Amino acid sequence: MSEFIGHTGTQAGSDISPPSGPAIDTDYVLNHVRALEAAGIDRLLMGAFSTWPDNNQLAAYVLANTSRIGSLLAHRTGFVAPTVAARQLATLDHFGKGRLWVHIITGGSEEDQARDGDFLTHDERYERTDEYLTVLKKVWESDAPFDHEGRFYKFKGAFSQVKPLQKPRIPISFGGSSDAAIAVAGKHADVYALWGEPLDKAKETIDKVRAEGAKYGRADDIRFTLAFRTIVADTEEKAWENAARILEIVKSRSAGFSAPAGKLPSNIGSVRLREAAARGKVLDKRLWTEVAAASGAGGNSTALVGTPEQVADAILDYYDIGISNFLVRGFYPTEDTVTYGRDVVPLVKAGIAERKERAAAPLAGKVAGAR
Repeated sequence: MSEFIGHTGTQAGSDISPPSGPAIDTDYVLNHVRALEAAGIDRLLMGAFSTWPDNNQLAAYVLANTSRIGSLLAHRTGFVAPTVAARQLATLDHFGKGRLWVHIITGGSEEDQARDGDFLTHDERYERTDEYLTVLKKVWESDAPFDHEGRFYKFKGAFSQVKPLQKPRIPISFGGSSDAAIAVAGKHADVYALWGEPLDKAKETIDKVRAEGAKYGRADDIRFTLAFRTIVADTEEKAWENAARILEIVKSRSAGFSAPAGKLPSNIGSVRLREAAARGKVLDKRLWTEVAAASGAGGNSTALVGTPEQVADAILDYYDIGISNFLVRGFYPTEDTVTYGRDVVPLVKAGIAERKERAAAPLAGKVAGAR
């Protein structure tokens, strides 16, 4: 099953539009998420950073005020005990009526980790995440108290009366492009998320994650999410005109091209996006990389540009290499995501249905011939 994912924060604003209003603007959140739910978006990413409002409370508010849309709740390991997190997330899953996924973030920024007192090295953080997820899943699934003693955590008689509403547990989404991250993803992730790289590099990552999953007999159990931007207009010419305007705004707000190398985001995902941008301004059919180059690729910063039909066609190319979920962040958060959900998603769904029908046809013919 494919999911189409949007994003919400607690106030209006984006990388081309300065934040406005209070840090927590409940009216904005409600209007934004209800518009995306009406537009057909299935789930909303709710990010986590050391300076942002608590996204657990954001998820609770969104789930309480919507009827269908789900939450992809970013969760940073290492700042709360996994036994506590297991109870918190299981409780939220009940109040959300099974609409919760948790997106595990180990930490891509040393500076952001340090603000909350985490000074482990990159690889140590992923070792901790491995142990954290082992405990988290065991609390969710264990019918009896258990003891645990590892490098980072020690528990005696760990147990939770509340189990996730979803069975066997809440789906675990996972991010991180380093070898250490992919090793943990292969062991624990139900869904692996990657940024909008070109098709060949995305396929390379998929193959790496599946190879790690194969070590645990779960290569075929892992699904994949692609995160990207969209710039959609009635004509391709208008879409590229909009892209040019967005790029000018990004350049005016970013040190980008003149930033010293040491100041650029050092996480592997950002490095890979900058490498993609160095290959060309437009890759594959319409993967636009100039914002990634101008901004330093600190996050989800490549975009698919064109008409709804053209963007849907490009998304289906990713589906064909094994990606089933598609996460879009808008440069204009509400307007762009509503357009994506209303105009692009139905075309992608139709394309997926056609592919499934074609794949099923030979099997149906074999069954009929065997009668």
